[in-house]
Amino acid sequence: MSLLLPGELAWYVTGRFYARPDGSVADYGYFLHLAGIEASLFGGSPGEATAHFTFAAEPFTATGVSNGSLNLALDPVGDFAVYLQAEPAGNFDDPASFARGQRIATFRRVSVVVGTTIDRAGATTAQPLIASNVFSARLLISEPFEFAGRRYDLRHQIGKGVTQFGTAAAAPLPAAQTPKDYAAVVAFSGSALALVAG
Repeated sequence: MSLLLPGELAWYVTGRFYARPDGSVADYGYFLHLAGIEASLFGGSPGEATAHFTFAAEPFTATGVSNGSLNLALDPVGDFAVYLQAEPAGNFDDPASFARGQRIATFRRVSVVVGTTIDRAGATTAQPLIASNVFSARLLISEPFEFAGRRYDLRHQIGKGVTQFGTAAAAPLPAAQTPKDYAAVVAFSGSALALVAG
């Protein structure tokens, strides 16, 4: 398996941001596509409960800046890990379930991440329309792994890291879908391009 060229698609993910009452945030989810894997990423109909490849971020605390109808969240440098779950067990009601199995890679966001939420212009109260973010992350650690009868290593498949573009829901999920110990949960998706190879 050859390395991706710079700018080639490395992965698609979907997940959720989980905010705690103390203001810290972490994101968890799973992969819809992972470059170089030549078998289904799911152990059944696609979804978190069947996903073999998951991710989990270390909690972080963002600061904020406002500019008119733009609200900017500044996330600090931080790490997130990728896991191979031989027996998929992801459950958005249990965020820690995405941090199980074999840790196959650790990435570090290389600078402040700016997330932008656009509010409806002229509204007397905040009415978010859409939220987005972009960040680059370097691959720190990569562990070889076996999946569907083949041996892989994300360092050989992706190279030095990725730049990910994310889109998040404009509003949090209903309280009934928010696990205890969390103040808010927001769903998101992301697509990542490969950085320079090797």
